[in-house]
Amino acid sequence: MTPSTPSAPRGSILNDLRILWHLAAARVTGNTHEERLESFYKGQAHGYDAFRRRMLHGRPELFQHLTPVPGGVWVDLGAGTGENAEHWGPRLQEFGRAYLVDLSSSLLKVADERIRERGWTNVATVHADATKFVPPEGAADLVTMSYSLTMIPDWFSAVEQAWRILKPGGTLAIVDFFVSRKYPAGGLVKHRWSTRTFWQLWFASDNVFLNPDHIPFLQSRLETAYLEQRRGKMPYLPFVRAPYYLFVGRKPV
Repeated sequence: MTPSTPSAPRGSILNDLRILWHLAAARVTGNTHEERLESFYKGQAHGYDAFRRRMLHGRPELFQHLTPVPGGVWVDLGAGTGENAEHWGPRLQEFGRAYLVDLSSSLLKVADERIRERGWTNVATVHADATKFVPPEGAADLVTMSYSLTMIPDWFSAVEQAWRILKPGGTLAIVDFFVSRKYPAGGLVKHRWSTRTFWQLWFASDNVFLNPDHIPFLQSRLETAYLEQRRGKMPYLPFVRAPYYLFVGRKPV
């Protein structure tokens, strides 16, 4: 079982109502992407994980498909509260260094609490832009992005930056929401017009932008090692399923 977020309340109706209010009614303000992120997350940081475990599917499974590089560098872009580090279990200690990168100070505070309470000596938070971050070592063996690519306005720049900092043969792994192209390439799912339109409009109100070009762009830059395209349940919406994908790609040597 995934450990709960340190110092965060467990799932409850009160917590759910607070998160739903922030998702559906709270006004997002700010002139920059960082300011808008902080405006959105500041009031829900400590209830973030309990609610989103029922919404953000595929994260534990993604990490089951990954193998730590002993002594290597792992970078998690858009790491939020750092919950992804939990999915490694004891394997986390195999990395020489791990960097949890995010622009939201409120979410990183929760990640810092998690690091202290877990006693992870090889993990550090970094307040930085995913499109610009370079690890102190200069390169990474593994880069992950968990439901963060859809929240980065210049998402293609984030993918390119991940590609640049990856060592040859390194791995980029992503799980996120998506919609298909109207005419997808062979092997990719095709969503109906209603699916493509509804989910893009639904998520856009929270500055989450589902894009039909994520998977094609990733496949153009990396060698596909694993790809799944699925649908997952949404809290309090029993009859709808949001499309999401899991992608693991290798940078050519």
